[in-house]
Amino acid sequence: MVDLGFVGPSRPANDYRFLSVTDGDTPNIAMAIRMVSIDTPESQYGGAPATAQAALDRTKARLLDGTYDALPEDLRDYLVSRISPDAAERHQAAGKAAAQAHTDMVATRLTRPDGSQRKMAVIATGELVEGNGRLLAYTAPWFSGSASDPLPPRDDPRRHTFNLDLVALGWAATFLIYPSLPPKSDLNLLLDEAEAAWTEQRGAWAQFGKDLLLGYEFRACIKLGAKQLPDPAKAIAQAFQRVCVDLRTLTEVGLYGYHRVPPQHRLWIWEDDLDQARNDLPISP
Repeated sequence: MVDLGFVGPSRPANDYRFLSVTDGDTPNIAMAIRMVSIDTPESQYGGAPATAQAALDRTKARLLDGTYDALPEDLRDYLVSRISPDAAERHQAAGKAAAQAHTDMVATRLTRPDGSQRKMAVIATGELVEGNGRLLAYTAPWFSGSASDPLPPRDDPRRHTFNLDLVALGWAATFLIYPSLPPKSDLNLLLDEAEAAWTEQRGAWAQFGKDLLLGYEFRACIKLGAKQLPDPAKAIAQAFQRVCVDLRTLTEVGLYGYHRVPPQHRLWIWEDDLDQARNDLPISP
């Protein structure tokens, strides 16, 4: 099964709802899942579009007036070029469109030929829960294996995760974060689909423009544009917490060099995980 992922608005760790008990050892709960390896645009982060745009505009002004001169000039120029007067409105609209595309995809792929509904398969990763309490996982249709709902062959597109298909349709960018990485064959398929979606400008890029801020860029820029800014260095540290690696060469481009790497070739490593990643992966400075 192909391993991929989705990002939505953050939810608190206690956002779990008890539903029922079917057996003594089988409680049913509703909980948020953070689909790994991908990132969709945000639909609510930063507040209403006008509020989010005000934060982006403050970020742009600070990038231009010297407040954030600790950032490399080429990164400052890159971000400034992407913060348009309608950047927040377009980003959040893309987030809502991505959520609708996800909803439609699930409705279609969970429906059997006879009209009955399949269950959702949830495949947890090695790192099980993230900071907001969401389960880190891949999702896909659950085939019963019965004569009326046989499991498709291993390479059949019906076996793809919803994570992969969001990337293939252009509604999510890859967001590969060490150590929660797919197996090599699945990773290659993900990267191939990401390359095609970016090259052909599918989905979000087709509808909302090539300069659309990606989810992680949008969140970083909102943080840089906080109303109160007692310490620019602290804001930078909060906005940029992962080292980027160019998957084409396995070369580190650092905390502030991700923009030099095409979106589909970015691997992310938390600073705290960097030493271990250097031991596990053949990356070079």
